[in-house]
Formats: sequence, C-alpha cells, structure tokens
Amino acid sequence: MAEAHRREWGFVLAATVRITRDIDVAEECVQDAYAKALRAWGSTGVPTKPSAWLTTVAKRRALDLGRRQATFKRSLPLLVDEQEAPALDSAALGEAADDRLRLVFTCCHPALSPDAQVALTLRLLCGLTTAEVARAFLVTETTMAARITRAKKKIAAARIPFRVPAPDEMPARIDAVLTVVLLLFTTGHRAPAGENLVRADLVERALDLARMLRALLPADADVAGLLGLILLTDARRATRTAPDGRLLLLEEQDRALWDSDAIVEGVALVDEAHRRRPPGRFALQAAIAAVHAQAPSWEETDWEEIVGLYDHLVTVWPSPVVALNRAVAVGLARGAPAGLAALAALAAEPQLADYSYLPAARAEFLRRIGRLSEARASYDEALRLTDNAVERKFLAERIGQLEAAPGTSAGERAT
Repeated sequence: MAEAHRREWGFVLAATVRITRDIDVAEECVQDAYAKALRAWGSTGVPTKPSAWLTTVAKRRALDLGRRQATFKRSLPLLVDEQEAPALDSAALGEAADDRLRLVFTCCHPALSPDAQVALTLRLLCGLTTAEVARAFLVTETTMAARITRAKKKIAAARIPFRVPAPDEMPARIDAVLTVVLLLFTTGHRAPAGENLVRADLVERALDLARMLRALLPADADVAGLLGLILLTDARRATRTAPDGRLLLLEEQDRALWDSDAIVEGVALVDEAHRRRPPGRFALQAAIAAVHAQAPSWEETDWEEIVGLYDHLVTVWPSPVVALNRAVAVGLARGAPAGLAALAALAAEPQLADYSYLPAARAEFLRRIGRLSEARASYDEALRLTDNAVERKFLAERIGQLEAAPGTSAGERAT
C-alpha cells in the first residue's frame, strides 16, 4: 500500500482534479480511494493496475460529491473550457501525462510565489508529505504547511485554470516547472529521510516529467539541460551503495557499472543546451554532471573545470546550496585548506543552518588534514541533522574510524 501511495498518488490526483476542478475536493476523493484500497486490497490483494483502480474509485467519489453537494456550482477555481487549453500530443504523451502536465502548470502559475509553486507541486503531484517538502526547502514543517495552505487558497481565489498554458504564456511558467522537477529529482536522488539512500519512485517521476516536457518543448535549451542533468546524475544510481547497503562515495564507485546509454544521451543534451549563449542554470548543472560522468576515474576528474562551471552557476543562480557545492569542489581542486576557507564563508548562511551536508563536508576536509577532534565534532553535527538511515550509518562509521585512529587521545575520544 505504501508503494502504491508513492508511485500512484500524482497520477490519481491529477486525473481526479480533471473531474472536480477543485484541488481540496480532489485530495479528499483520492484520500478516500486510498482508504478503500487499504480495506479492499487486504483481502483481495493489490490489483494488476493499482493506478486505474484508485483513479476509478476517486472519480466515482468526485462525481458523487458533485451530484449530492453541487460541488461544481460552488467550487469553480479551476473550471475552464477544455477548448481553451492547447492540445498536447496525445500519441507522444498519453492521457495520464496530459493530466499531470496540467496539474504541474496549474501549481506553477505566476500568481503564486516561486517557493509556493514548487512546494505545492511536490505536495500534490508527487505525494511528498509536508515534512518531506519542508526538508527540501530547509524550513520547519509548520512553515511549509502554512505555505501550502496559502497557495491552495490562492489558486481558488484567483480561479487559476487547470490547463497547459498557451505558447505565449509558456516563458513565464516553464522555469518554475523545471525547478519543481529538479527539486523532485534531488529529493529522490538523496532522500532526506527513510531507510534507503534513493527514493526510486521520485527519481523516476522526475525523469518521466522531464521527458514529457522534452516532448512538449523539443527546442527549449533549459528543458534539454534539465533532462541531461537528470540522466547524467542518475546514471550512477546502481553504484551509490554497496551490496550490504553501505554508502559509497563518488571516489569509491565502480564507473564500469554506470549507465553508459544514459550518459551518452545526457552528454548529447548538454551539448544541445550549451548552444544557447549564455547557457542557463540547468545547462551549467548538467555540464558539471557531464564532467563527472566522462572522467575515466576519480583521480582524473577535472576539478578546476568543475570549479569554473560553479563560478558561472553561482552568478546565474545564486543559491546557498550551489555555493556549498562550489566550496567542496574548491577543496577537491586546490586542497582541503582552500575548501575549509570556502566553507567558512558559508557558516552564517541561515538556509544552511540545519543542512547536514555543510558540517559533513567540513568534517571530510578536517579529517584529510589530520584535525581529528574538530572533524569528530563536525561529523557529530552532521549526524544530528541527518534523518536518512544510510547516511547516518556512514557518518557513524566515520566517527568510529576517528575514535580508533592512531594518535587520538583518550580526551579526544571522550568528547
């Protein structure tokens, strides 16, 4: 049942919104469908097509509410004439894709703030919990719950239509949609919490959406860059953990097992995205991923090229997380002291205050130059901020290695 929720929520909700034209009502209907599935599937087993089963039950509930409560007369925030919406290539995308794209573009309407656009899409289309969305934004769950509620009310008040925008509206909408898909992928690629490092359902949902957008906008350089970035990064998925579940750093991964077809396709997309001058943020991120993907080994990685790409990226897209990634690249290109100096400049950044990768990166550089007690303290901090079981195990092992390191005093081991 949990698997069905992760994989099917977005499909079912998008199809139900088409009937209700009201997000809150659609959510109620889908939740009711899942409750019925929990009861029915316990005795009959999971059906061959759980998405179709859930969608049918949710739609029936929506139609019943419409008949009994006059929902369609009272709640029209998303009601539009279907003829107003530009037709999608149904052969290339399919009806389910059509519904999901409509829901993505509805959530990413310019009447909503950028943060609200991303948060609402992750919550509604991707089925992330409010807590998971909050972690992705580095804010509290309470703050995120209020943000999502305000966004849904805004959609109702502004009567935002449930459709893919017309071509002349697309430039104002596509960046938010691409941001949503990237954050969805990032959340799946390195799950903020849970027993697994990767949430494959979220990764696959992001890849699916990126391919839909590519079919819708085949000449868009940013779409090409985003799809290339996802393909190149996800090409390493099979090697990111050992058979026993242990986290493997990039330098430990067997590159012969990387997905070569995904790398070839991703690199071609990067080349296409970089034909636009200047390249956008998605093209730059994809280019960084391409440097990693094409390096024959960890030792042969061109870290100075990666630093240069981050220099461009932090100008095009200023972000604390981008600055953190750049600082790590500086340390790998120019030595741990340089990396520590770059990280120190980010110590007062509010958005990174609860971000575990900042103290984890600091700990790695401190460990490399033998400042073991300081490294231990930073690993401890990272461990406190990490909810993912695979990452927690990795950090705990690092701490254990430091405690057992020759030359570590009893006093240091006790801290």
